[in-house]
Amino acid sequence: MRKTPFYDRTSALNRTGLWDHWAGYLSARQYHPSEKLEYFAVRTAVGVYDTSPLYKYRIHGRDAEAFLAGVLVRDVRKCKPGHAQYTLWCDDDGFVIEDGMLFRLSQTEFMLTAAEPNAAYFQDLLGRKSVEIEDISEQVASLAIQGPRSKTILSSIEPDIEELRPYDLAEAKFNGTPVTVSRTGFTGDLGYEVWIPADDALDVWDAVFEAGEGHGVMPIGETALIMTRLEAGLLLIGADFGSSRYAWTDGERSTPLELGLGWMLRDIDKGQRPFIGREAIQRELVEGSRWHLVGLMLDWQEWDDIYKRAGRVPPKDHTPLAEETVLYDKKGTRVGFATSFMYSPMTQSHIAIAQVVPELSAIGSEVEYEVTIDHELQYVKAVVTKMPFYNPPHKTA
Repeated sequence: MRKTPFYDRTSALNRTGLWDHWAGYLSARQYHPSEKLEYFAVRTAVGVYDTSPLYKYRIHGRDAEAFLAGVLVRDVRKCKPGHAQYTLWCDDDGFVIEDGMLFRLSQTEFMLTAAEPNAAYFQDLLGRKSVEIEDISEQVASLAIQGPRSKTILSSIEPDIEELRPYDLAEAKFNGTPVTVSRTGFTGDLGYEVWIPADDALDVWDAVFEAGEGHGVMPIGETALIMTRLEAGLLLIGADFGSSRYAWTDGERSTPLELGLGWMLRDIDKGQRPFIGREAIQRELVEGSRWHLVGLMLDWQEWDDIYKRAGRVPPKDHTPLAEETVLYDKKGTRVGFATSFMYSPMTQSHIAIAQVVPELSAIGSEVEYEVTIDHELQYVKAVVTKMPFYNPPHKTA
């Protein structure tokens, strides 16, 4: 297994010795005996997450904008230099291959991040365009610095960070090291990501933690990160959807509309920007989608009652569950499936990200969530609710 540029620090701080594998790298699952401690660091102070295993691609050249406009679902032409944009790319049938964050560094230079390797896919589409694609994954280390005190900490290092708005990015120096800072993240809280030359990674880590003294700064692992992203209603590949490249059937694939990302396509009927999957998505807009993405909140009283009747203490487990759970209507007909589930510490309720049939996607609609107790199927009422489940005002302050 490979080690990220921050491994000398993360390994020293990992008191549990628990590691996961991400893109061939060791990634801390949790640093402390209770991952809930790390979760609350993000929600009340600052959590620092090593995102270095992300794949990072530098896309540059005279035709870079035109190339990306013809591949990505979201119109990159609306992303000005100094800004970032959450986006998708699809196959010819309009099914999602992957999502990622696009950073526009200049008029002709971009950086695209992704959880899985995509370099060959994009390079195969280049044709004769004047564009170069470089895999800079190993050259760039990255840290996510998330939580309500993140602005205070980072602006004490570089005052200009105070002025960054959501999805802004800027060049800065941390103790003399040139970095790029973006106001982005995967926690649904106030937060930033710092993009660093890999050789200088430890200097930046030390600068962040030195500035964070007295502010509750803490390293966080994957479990805490996934808890926060679920409360934020943010989608995770491999949990809420899978890449169409690896699916055997269309039943395993998802479209942007089914994933609740139709807002990326508000201008699809304006102009004639061709992008991969456009025609299939336009057909879906006319014919309708198979599923609609929704948030679910389970009825706490029913949850408690079915466990008490079985002689058990009703579990309130905050550990995220990322596996498919079938949903039914009151007649017992299958009407969808939940993909991510947990007991939310902030909402004090069981929440889930799910896909349901369109007629049950309105806020307030009810479905039955399947639970197995003592090898017997039980059902708990779940109400369709608005996402994100947790959306603090300070996130956009």
